[in-house]
Amino acid sequence: MLPMSRRNALLLGGLGTAAIAAGGAGLWWTVSSRFSTVAGGDFTDPKQLRSSNGRLQVRLEASAGSVQLGGQQASALGYNGGIPGPTLRLRGGDAFAVELVNSMDVPTNLHVHGLHVSPQGNGDNVFNVVEPGHSFRYEYRLPADHPPGVYWYHPHHHGMVADQIFAGLFGAIIVEDAQPVDVSRERVMVVSDITLDGSGTVAGPSPMDRMLGREGELVLVNGQRNPKLSARPGERERWRIVNTCVARYLQLRLDGQQMQLLGMDSGRFPTPRNADEVLLAPGNRADVLVTAVEGDATLSAVYYNRGSMAGMMGPAGPAPNSAQGTGDLVLATLSVTGAPAAPPPAVPSRTAAADLRTAAVAARRQLTFAVGGMGMGMGMSFTINGREFNASRTDTTVAAQTVEEWTLINPSPMDHPFHLHVWPMQIIEEQSQAPGQPVWRDVVNIPANGQVRVRIHFKDFTGRSVYHCHILDHEDQGMMGVIEVR
Repeated sequence: MLPMSRRNALLLGGLGTAAIAAGGAGLWWTVSSRFSTVAGGDFTDPKQLRSSNGRLQVRLEASAGSVQLGGQQASALGYNGGIPGPTLRLRGGDAFAVELVNSMDVPTNLHVHGLHVSPQGNGDNVFNVVEPGHSFRYEYRLPADHPPGVYWYHPHHHGMVADQIFAGLFGAIIVEDAQPVDVSRERVMVVSDITLDGSGTVAGPSPMDRMLGREGELVLVNGQRNPKLSARPGERERWRIVNTCVARYLQLRLDGQQMQLLGMDSGRFPTPRNADEVLLAPGNRADVLVTAVEGDATLSAVYYNRGSMAGMMGPAGPAPNSAQGTGDLVLATLSVTGAPAAPPPAVPSRTAAADLRTAAVAARRQLTFAVGGMGMGMGMSFTINGREFNASRTDTTVAAQTVEEWTLINPSPMDHPFHLHVWPMQIIEEQSQAPGQPVWRDVVNIPANGQVRVRIHFKDFTGRSVYHCHILDHEDQGMMGVIEVR
């Protein structure tokens, strides 16, 4: 029988008393059993909530319960009783309010990942805590010129972020184009992974999972396992793909079809770019066009080597990549048959993205992401510039309306995806290579033993926020810092 750690007990508490009614011994006996799933149902989009007349008001209840995952009922967490939560559709200049209701037994809060909104007060303020049985009203306003694209929302209560997202708390946000792209249909694809024991309850992480970043045994799209999509030849579809996984990288491939990338995160290209593969680090999103060609095709996540901790843990350390499988994962299957559709019109071109390469730089900084030694929790430490996260300490102070250049350094043997809240980053240099055109991200992958240089314009908003590794187990264990713009 596995021991029940305090963290696992808290997670099970969040899942409610129903999950532990069978008793500790019976529950943990099922950890070694496998949850049976059903593949191949018709693809379904999450429920969508749209703004009207410049406003959207929603209620999100975070709760434990019985949800359908992989075609079977499971005990997990969800917003409004589903996984994923509803998709929120907005336009530049919109105001929107979210009443977050915490019906779990553990604290939580909300982060609107990638949105350029205020971090103060009841905005995108990750220092707010919503206690069990309480609610909190978040209010946001998008700038009129907010970049269109796909974003997402999820909890950000430090120490429990990985647990709550892994168990099902996430949903997509779409900021609409001012000039729509003509497509036959649009699909929102929220990719997640989870491990369920034989009783269908979320399995707690092992110490090794926490160290490497957990990767779930079951990989789902909108809570479905390998859903089926259908189209006619010549139809153009728009796929909004979100990587909500705690640690899994998704190197996407659609064999037999041509993907065209409109953009990633908040960054958009002037015209679509052909792409054979699209790499999404945890937290990244892709906006993809697919013009269907007759035949069957699979959307797959091909193996990506994100490194390991082997060599840092002594003779008993894990083999390289032991937290990951080395085979391809089939995410969805597309079948294209029937009478050909009329050719779609050209995609409207967009104004070129802002370019900070010639901007005056007010300050240059280095952030080093390190793993090793003993942390405050007596496990391996995860630090930025040698310090573990402390909410009461401000690590970086920035002058508002200035441009800074940050060099992100990763001397560890694992990739670290870096996320800065509120303000997007322009990639200036990756592994000594400069992009030919402006590339904007809010999650930037820093390769193992590598570095990336970015520039950030701290415009529009002031206040305290955070930056962190988006392998969320690493964030929860201290790989996060506090930034204040004033």
